[in-house]
Amino acid sequence: MLNRRCIGDSMALNLFGTDGIRGKVNLKIKSEKTAITKLLDEREFSPPILRLIGESLGRTTEDDSNGKQRVVIGWDDRPANEELAAHLTVGLNLAEFEVIHIGMCATPLLHYATLHFEATYGCMITASHNPVEDSGIKIFTEFGYKTTPEFESELSRNAISLSQEEREIDRIDWVKLELPAERFEAADWCLEHHPAWLSRRRQELEKLTNTVFSSGSNIAQPLLIDSSRGTGQFWLADWLTQNGMPAVEVSQSASALNDNCGAGDFSPTEQWTFAEAKASNHILIRQLTQTTPGVIVAAALDGDGDRCLLIEATATGFSVIDGDKIADTFVNCVTNAGHEWHLAASIESDLSLTSNLGRFPKPVSVSETAVGDRWLSVKLSEQENHQFKSGKSQPEVIGVEDSGHVVLASPHPKLSEKWSLVGDGAMTLIAYLLAFSNHESSTAMRRGWKLRQSVKHVERSKWDGNNQLSDMVEDTLRTNLLHHAEVTKWKRQTVAGEKNLMLISCLFNGAKLSIGIRNSGTQAKISVSARLEHGGRNDGIEQVMDLVCNMLAKHMTNH
Repeated sequence: MLNRRCIGDSMALNLFGTDGIRGKVNLKIKSEKTAITKLLDEREFSPPILRLIGESLGRTTEDDSNGKQRVVIGWDDRPANEELAAHLTVGLNLAEFEVIHIGMCATPLLHYATLHFEATYGCMITASHNPVEDSGIKIFTEFGYKTTPEFESELSRNAISLSQEEREIDRIDWVKLELPAERFEAADWCLEHHPAWLSRRRQELEKLTNTVFSSGSNIAQPLLIDSSRGTGQFWLADWLTQNGMPAVEVSQSASALNDNCGAGDFSPTEQWTFAEAKASNHILIRQLTQTTPGVIVAAALDGDGDRCLLIEATATGFSVIDGDKIADTFVNCVTNAGHEWHLAASIESDLSLTSNLGRFPKPVSVSETAVGDRWLSVKLSEQENHQFKSGKSQPEVIGVEDSGHVVLASPHPKLSEKWSLVGDGAMTLIAYLLAFSNHESSTAMRRGWKLRQSVKHVERSKWDGNNQLSDMVEDTLRTNLLHHAEVTKWKRQTVAGEKNLMLISCLFNGAKLSIGIRNSGTQAKISVSARLEHGGRNDGIEQVMDLVCNMLAKHMTNH
C-alpha cells in the first residue's frame, strides 16, 4: 500500500509542479505504488510514473467519436529518456492512443509536432535546465498549450488510483506495447522541421519589426552559441551562419546536457569581470573575449531549448541580457514600427518593464501572470478554453519571464490563419537580434531593483497564501516597511495560477514596490521576492525580507 499520507490525501495530491513533473531518475523502482511515494516524498522520477501518466491520460480524456486519438512523444538527450519513453508508450498504448515518436528534440519542437500531427497531446520527456541525472515530463494540449493545474490534478488523481490497482502485463504483451505506431530515428525529425519552422517565423517577425535579419557592428562575428548540448547544437549555429549571422556552437564539447553549459546556471542579472570569465568552468563564459562595450557576444539556451539568455560586453567584462530586457527591446522595436502590443510579464519580472508605458510610441497593454511560461500563454491566448488565435498576420502579443522564457505567437503548421503560442529559445534569439538593430535606445527601460530569497526544507502545507501565517507575514511586512519609508496604497492580492501566492503591492516613498511569497512548485522551499521600480530607494527592504524569511523558517520547518 501507499503510505498513509498518499492514501488519506489522494484527492489533494498533485504529481506536477510549476512546469510538469521533474525529479532525479531512479530506474531501480519497479512498483507503481513505490514510484508514487518516491515522487511525492523525495522527487524521484521513475519509469512506472510515466506508464501511469500514459494510462491516466486515457482516463482523463473525453472519448473522441472521430476515431483513435494520437499522442506525440519527444525527448532530450538524457541517459534514461528512451527507456522512460518506452514506459510512457506502454501506458498510452494501454489507453488505446496512437503513439508517434519523433525522437530527440527541443521542447518547442514537440509543441510544433503536436500541431503538425493534429495530436490530442504532446509529451516531452525532459527536466529542462535540471542536471542530466534528472528527467520529467511536460504535456501539451491539442492547441499547443501546456496543460492546466486543474487537468494535472485530475491526471494525478487517476495515476494514484491506478497505482493502487492490482494489474500485471505479460512480458510478450509488454514488448508489443513498447512499440509506437510510427517512429522517427535519431534527430531526423528535429533537423528537418525546426530550422524550417524558425525560417518561417523569422519572416513573420521581419514584417512586424520592419527590418531584415542580418549581422551588424553591434553583434560579434562569430556570435557564440551555447545550446547546452541540446538538439540546437546540431543546427542552430549553421542556420544563423547560412542566414547572414556568422555563429559558432560551443556546447558540443560538454560532457553531458546542461553540464557546465547553457543558460541553466545563469541568473538574470549575472555579470562577470574579464578575469572571472577567463577562470570560469562554464564552457561559454570562459571563451568570451574582450570587445567593444554593448556588443552582443553570445547566446545561451537551456537543455530543452525553450528559453534563451544573451550576453553582452561591458567595459569591465560581460553581463546577461535577461528576458525582461529582451521583451523591452522587442516591444520598443515593434511599437516604433507602428504596432500596438499586449505584453504579459510574470510576477518576477522587473517592475520597470511594465511601468512608464508612455515611453512607447504606440499603446501597450500589460498583464501580470503567475510564474511559469504556461501562464503567459494562457493570458495571451484570450480565447475560451485557450484555443488557437486567428488572424492573417502574427498576433501582436509577447509574454516574458526574466529567466529567458519569451512566448510569441507561432503559425499553425497546417491550418491557415491559425496561431498558437510557444516559448522557443532559438526564436527568442532571432526576435532580440531583429529588434536590437531597430529600436530606440533612449526609451529603453531603466532597470529597477530586485531581490529573491528562499527558505528551504519547509513543510509547504503550512503556507497557502491565505491562512493565519500569511496574515502574520503581511503584518510583519507592513509594520517594518513603515519603519523605513512612507508606505501608501497597500494592496494584498492573488494571481490566477498561483493559489498559494500572497502578492503585496504598495508605494514605498512614492515608488512602486511588489513583494511576492509563494511555495515552490518543485522543491520543499518557499520563495520571497521583492521588486522596486527604477528610481525607488530600497533602504530597509532587504532587512524586512530577512525578518520575513526568519519568520517563515520558524513556522514552516521542524526543528
